[in-house]
Amino acid sequence: MAWDYKLYIVKSFFPCFNLFFPKKIMRMQLMNEILRKTFGGLSKEYYIRNFIFGLIFPAILLWVQLSHGHLNPWVLVICVLNTPLYPYSRFVYESIIEFIMGKNIFLFAAPLMLIAKLFTMLLCWNFAIFIAPIGLLYLYYYHSKN
Repeated sequence: MAWDYKLYIVKSFFPCFNLFFPKKIMRMQLMNEILRKTFGGLSKEYYIRNFIFGLIFPAILLWVQLSHGHLNPWVLVICVLNTPLYPYSRFVYESIIEFIMGKNIFLFAAPLMLIAKLFTMLLCWNFAIFIAPIGLLYLYYYHSKN
């Protein structure tokens, strides 16, 4: 969305921009389309909800690191990379579970279910850097098909 606006400003103030930089415009439009179909592929509500849940793990990790008196820079790098990718990782996990389980409903004790959910959230956050690209590829494929 922001790229379209910037491109509109460039085209309106510099009408000859299309003549001199047609490949640059095409690349900007292609990049805008790819970003919209991948990173913009999840609904805002879904992304924000999972992002907030994903903030639990870096908060705990950073709290533990700082309580010991030092902060490992690699922990900070992992937190910065995994936290924004966590919603896409969770999307992959939930899509796989939905495919396997279908529309079936299972009844469990709430504490057991919460522990299992927390464990799967932790796994999705820890491996978000590896799982999220699968979700981004699927979102690109899904939005290109429709």
